[in-house]
Order: sequence, then C-alpha cells, then structure tokens
Amino acid sequence: MAKHQYDVIVIGSGPAGESAAMNAAKKGRKVAIVDRRADVGGNCTHQGTIPSKALRHAVDSLMKYNRNPMFRAISEPKVLDYQTMLRSANQVISKQVAMRARFYARNHVAMFHGDASFVDKNTLLLRDGEHANDILRAEHIVIATGSRPYRPPEVDFSHPRMLDSDTILTMTETPRRIVIYGAGVIGCEYASIFSGLGVKVDLVNPGARLLAFMDDEISDALSYHMRNHGVLIRHNETFKSVKGLDDHIELTLESGKVLKAEAFMWANGRTGNTDGLNLESIGLEANSRGQLVVDKEYRTSIDNIFAVGDVIGWPSLASAAYDQGRSAAGAIVNDFTATYFTDIPTGIYTIPEISSVGKNERELTEAKVPYEVGKAYFKDTARAQITGEDTGVLKILFHRDTLELLGIHCFGEQAAEILHIGQAIMEQKDGGNTLEYFVSHTFNYPTMAEAYRVAALNGLNRLED
Repeated sequence: MAKHQYDVIVIGSGPAGESAAMNAAKKGRKVAIVDRRADVGGNCTHQGTIPSKALRHAVDSLMKYNRNPMFRAISEPKVLDYQTMLRSANQVISKQVAMRARFYARNHVAMFHGDASFVDKNTLLLRDGEHANDILRAEHIVIATGSRPYRPPEVDFSHPRMLDSDTILTMTETPRRIVIYGAGVIGCEYASIFSGLGVKVDLVNPGARLLAFMDDEISDALSYHMRNHGVLIRHNETFKSVKGLDDHIELTLESGKVLKAEAFMWANGRTGNTDGLNLESIGLEANSRGQLVVDKEYRTSIDNIFAVGDVIGWPSLASAAYDQGRSAAGAIVNDFTATYFTDIPTGIYTIPEISSVGKNERELTEAKVPYEVGKAYFKDTARAQITGEDTGVLKILFHRDTLELLGIHCFGEQAAEILHIGQAIMEQKDGGNTLEYFVSHTFNYPTMAEAYRVAALNGLNRLED
C-alpha cells in the first residue's frame, strides 16, 4: 500500500475530468487523475462519442459514394458490413488516446489506474488495477465518472443479441433487421447508421415524436428523412418484454405488437457511474439515476467535492463536459472566470445532422414572444448543389421588432459546424446580436455559411409582406 498527497484529484479521464485536471495543473496545482481503464479518454473516447461518431462518418461516406453518379463510371454501388465500418472507426480511438496521454504528461498530471472509492471527504482508496490498495489524499476532489446505459432488469443483456449503446460496438455480425427501443439522441443516431448500411430498422418511440425537445419542424424533417431511408418509426409504443432466441429476438409491446429481428438495442436512458464510489461514507447521495446535484460552481453538498459531466445529468454532452470541468477547476483555484453553462448548443449526429441553439418556435409561442422566421433551404444554395448534399434547412428565429436572434436550428450536412456562426452572433453584446449582421457582411461564395444571408433576407422579406 502506497500513500500519495495532491492538491486536486480527479476521478475519471473523460472530457470533464480531463479539462478539470488540465485547468488545475495549469494554475499550478499538484494534480492526479484516476481512471479504471489502462488508457485515458473515458467512455467518450472508448464507448461513446468518438467511436459512434467515427462509425457514423464511415457509414455516411459509404452512402455518399453509393449515391454519387460520378462513381458509377468506375464501380457499382458497394455494400460493406458492420465490422468493416467498426474497424475504420476504431482507428480514431488509438489516436485520441495517444494525444490525450501526451496532454497529461506535458502538464505533469499523475495517472492512477483502478476503481476509486471514498474513505473520507479527502481520501480515496484504489481497488483493482496496477495501483490497487493505494491511498490518495487531496484538498479537493472532482467526480467525473461519467455514465453508462441504463439496463432494465427485465432485459437479459447477457444474451448476444441483446445490446445497448456500449455493447453495440462489439457486435460481430451485420443483422438483416434490428429493433431499437428508445428514440432519443442515441436511438436516432444508431437508426441512421444501420439504415445507412441497408439494415431494416424498427425504431420504437415511447413518445409522440422524435427528439421532442427539438424544434418541431426540424424533428419532422428528421422523421421524414428517416422514413424515406426505410426506418419504420413506431410512436407511442412502450416496452413489455423481450425474448432472446438462438437466431432472433422477439420484442413484445404493451399494444400487443410483436417485433422480430436479428438484434435488439436498448437506447432508453443512462445512469451515472456513482454506485462504486462509496458515497455513503461521506454523506453524499446520488438520485435514482445515479446523478449528483451541484451548485453554480459544480460543487456538491460536500464543500471540497465537485462533480462534472454526465454524472450530474443534463445536458450530458461531451462539449458541455469540457466546459464544466474547466469551470469546476476554476472554482477550486479561485479563478473567477468559472461559469455555469445553460445555453448550450445541441449537436445530434444523425444522417444528416441536426444542431440548434437558443429557443425553438414552441417555446417562443408559449412565452408570447413576437418572433419571425427566416429560412434557407440547402437545395437552393450553390455549395449544396455542387456537393450533392442538398437535403436540409437553416432556420433563424428572430424578434420582429428588435431583429434580435432568438434561436438557430439547422438540419442537413455539416449542421453542427454551420450552427456556430449563428451562435457567435447570438452572443454579441451591445446590440450586436441582430439579423442585420448577416445582410451587412459578405460571405464567401459558394459556401454553406452563405445560407445565413439567404435566411436573413427571407426573414426580412416576411416583415415587409
């Protein structure tokens, strides 16, 4: 047993943990990070954002190849299996691990591998791994242990055909048909991925519409596009039971429907990774979803213990986790640039992408805000016509009287990139956040960014009609 003393200990090396460790180290603190894996990066790098988005890119590239008439002169459309796509995606993981390991070494952050549990509010005991039974002490501790897929007890995940968003990345065959239960972000993304591979997809949604938190028009566009690519969406259907057989699964819904497929993916909820931390020893309690409550500085009810990332729940995005970790470290080192983030852009990597920031039409209508809409359809932009990626729309919501930007919503190729132009203008102060920016500045032509000018002119024309 070895004992170690630090200023700050971070549990978890995903985006939230990494940014907390880096910021504290750069402010001169002696920092250690603990992760149960031998490789850094957390679930984001190994089982979540990186592999799923790399897989999505591989499938999207194949789809573009198959629908581009230019390539028909040299080859017929190609069909590639799921395993080939996975091998392409997994190449990114090793690059991410190597890059992040360099960050820790460069900033002199000590690495410990094993499962950490609290002894008291300043002390951790490591279990398993190469540092098993080591004792770590610190003035401040940051919990950044992330989350895992929620697994209802009535689903037998030991069966090889019963999968979640972690184990789907280890599937060894390409199913002819897959049933995905849950039509949130993860369910919709994987429905797009599998339909892009030519797999028949049943997407079972317990709710009335896809991604109900998004702008209704954008949600409808995604529904139409997915159906157009063969995804069968079943709204208002709830789970009753699922049975795994040798060569297929049978999902029974409360409505009485029985769906059969070669694979079943549960994509309905996630749970914070707090159950192994021995929180009861320090009087800290997680909620029913394993999540911790924090204040505006990401501090828990224990004054020296902070929590960031998926383990605190909404918005459970890697992008937000980086900011949360940096801000928690800022609070620890008394750097008053620490910020509690609320207006966070959403990027959903379906095929095509969805991205939004600010209010949607439903919210503005309920709040009785006098708004107007400006739109640019990708099919009408030169860049989209050149690339052939002409499915999509950029939608700007703005105040009728002040022209203040209230929300940006985008569906289509590179939506998550395009959105940030609008986000940057929305954050301008002293009257700089108005629709007029887009008509008083020149955009490169042809670009997708030009869609902002088109949408702004469309919106201003509505005011004149």
